[in-house]
Amino acid sequence: MRSPLQGGMPLRDAVVGAVVEIACDESGFSGTNLLRSTAPVITHASVDLTVDEAVALIATLRSSFRFSPHELKSGRFLRGSGADEALGWLRTALTGRAHVHLIDKEFFLVTRIVDLLLVEPSYAAGTRLAGEHRPAALALYDARHAAGNDWDAFLTAFVDCVRMKRRLPVHQTVRRFFEARDALLRHRLGAAVDDVLAGLSPGHVRAVLARLDNDDRAIPPPLEPLLPALAETVLSWSSGRRQVLVTHDEQSALTADRLTRLQRILADGSSAWPANAGRAGALPDGVSPLAGLVMVDSRDDPRVQVADLLAGVARRMPGIIDDALRQPPPTPPRTGR
Repeated sequence: MRSPLQGGMPLRDAVVGAVVEIACDESGFSGTNLLRSTAPVITHASVDLTVDEAVALIATLRSSFRFSPHELKSGRFLRGSGADEALGWLRTALTGRAHVHLIDKEFFLVTRIVDLLLVEPSYAAGTRLAGEHRPAALALYDARHAAGNDWDAFLTAFVDCVRMKRRLPVHQTVRRFFEARDALLRHRLGAAVDDVLAGLSPGHVRAVLARLDNDDRAIPPPLEPLLPALAETVLSWSSGRRQVLVTHDEQSALTADRLTRLQRILADGSSAWPANAGRAGALPDGVSPLAGLVMVDSRDDPRVQVADLLAGVARRMPGIIDDALRQPPPTPPRTGR
């Protein structure tokens, strides 16, 4: 017996104007185990194939390249005798029909430190909607090699602070976090990095942790990378001119409450597309590019199976994520459901 599907956010209102339907899956997700995972990156893949198109694509892989059903998982797919030819065919078949968002887990943690502990926490954290904070995160991340073991201690101390079940009382985890911060400052990593580190305030950090402990749902889950990954996927497919309906393999992280909050912040983020301001075809003010999200079991949806295969291949071979897979198609979108 299968357990009931959890999460998702059904379409509540009619879509506004143009709409594109995508199917998504991820690879490399390790929950909150972001530092000790064997997979240093997460890939979130999406396709705009119809069910019939996905069925035909899978059938071709099985017939033309002699892959059996279980070999459509990325590991076995890449070990197959015809893997190189099949991969080339797959990339061609998905050109203009797919998008892959890659998340470096270590950099994700750095963006969380900046977006949650230096400024007011928001569901825009870790996305282009919080782009003004990206230079600070990049400066801190680029200095990691010069800090040696103190860098690992700093990230570990951050994770210990914001994890749901702390090993130590909050005052001890905060103290250890700032001891690790001070150790980085002693490396004199440059003015930009020192400004970021010096900007961390014990009072602000304690206030954020108190809100987390009190289940303040206005703060995004600090160690959950799927939400910003989904946001970036939706923003890319929308391009500020159409809404996006998402079909997603089941993920417990994508709760209705979190998705509703993400939907609202995306609706408020119209400034992310300045080129579309006042342009015909752009989404009206206050309309979210995320129209709705439905959870499915990947075994039941061939579109999600294709997204799963693409995500797994891209995680193992990040070099395949070229412009053909990074951006959705520029052609006019389909309308209607």
